[in-house]
Amino acid sequence: MPVLCRPAVWVPDNMLTMEETLALARRLHPEHPRLPLVLRMIKNTGVTKRHLIQPVEDTLKHPGFEARNRLYGQEARRRIPAVVEQALRSAQLQARDIDAIVFVSCTGFSMPPLTAWMINELGFRPDTRQIPIAQLGCAAGGAAINRAHDFCRAYPDANVLMVACEFCSLCYQPDDDDIGSLLSNGLFGDAIAAAVLRGIGGTGVRLEANAAHLVPHTEDWISYEVKSTGFHFRLDRRVPGTMNVLAPALHTLARTHGWDATQLDFYIVHAGGPRILDDLSHYLRVPPTAFRHSRATLTTYGNIASAVVFDAMRRQFDEGLPDGARGLVAGFGPGITAESSLGSWTTAEPPWLGNQLARRPKSLVASGSSDRRH
Repeated sequence: MPVLCRPAVWVPDNMLTMEETLALARRLHPEHPRLPLVLRMIKNTGVTKRHLIQPVEDTLKHPGFEARNRLYGQEARRRIPAVVEQALRSAQLQARDIDAIVFVSCTGFSMPPLTAWMINELGFRPDTRQIPIAQLGCAAGGAAINRAHDFCRAYPDANVLMVACEFCSLCYQPDDDDIGSLLSNGLFGDAIAAAVLRGIGGTGVRLEANAAHLVPHTEDWISYEVKSTGFHFRLDRRVPGTMNVLAPALHTLARTHGWDATQLDFYIVHAGGPRILDDLSHYLRVPPTAFRHSRATLTTYGNIASAVVFDAMRRQFDEGLPDGARGLVAGFGPGITAESSLGSWTTAEPPWLGNQLARRPKSLVASGSSDRRH
């Protein structure tokens, strides 16, 4: 079974504190009739600071969607290489060992995808598979892990790189003053994350099962309204109520695998904010401390969309786990969609691993009913 290795995470130098966010809300919306409510909701997020790809005064300007998307591409190309290099180093692999790249982002757009640029510029093989995912929002971190897992089940000794690039601040819309938009202005941050799923060997989470679940008829609860000015984030107040539906889906996944979701050793979850994490804790029947790494990411980086799962996982690596510890990884986002997986901690590598990697072929093929290398 493939192993999810230690993620690498990067955040920009430009920082915005909670106090600065509240002051900006007062300065930009002094006559807003619901300002006291907005300020209280921002405080309740618990986000002490966030990191932005631009200084805040530049973030508040809107030069147009074209200029913002150009900046997205420029900064992604500038910052991704170092994060990828660190993730490869943690997995003890090189670019040529990667067989597929899953790239997730909901805050910018390019065609061809940035995976093509990565293959051309960062040393990946020309036959590396490209799996870009652009529309799953915060759920895309869990989706990246699950699609990588699916790939490794089809090609058992393959290695997959996952990259999440989220510059949420580039979606700021100065003219949107509904409650959901003002709350998101005080919640989201920017980050890039990367991690490798190794088909053979490695230290980390050995993935054993995954599942997806869509809550019917909730497409407009978390969404983008696409206009000439770019992406306008829409958040329905009913979103927190979805945890009583999504928690049973997590219980079902665990039960199908023969596990009890209430008795696991670690939980890496992206659920948007502290209130939703509290609700999930209640419905999943686990203590609030089970989501401590997700809360730490939210507190220090804000909601960094698809990168949250990887940063929370990085924190779990830092804390450490004993061999065999069992856990759950899940990301929730637009749809309403849940992408979740189960895995167990491993530090063991087969004694024959070195020889296996030394002989490892360079391309993937399918033969008959089974997939193999040649």
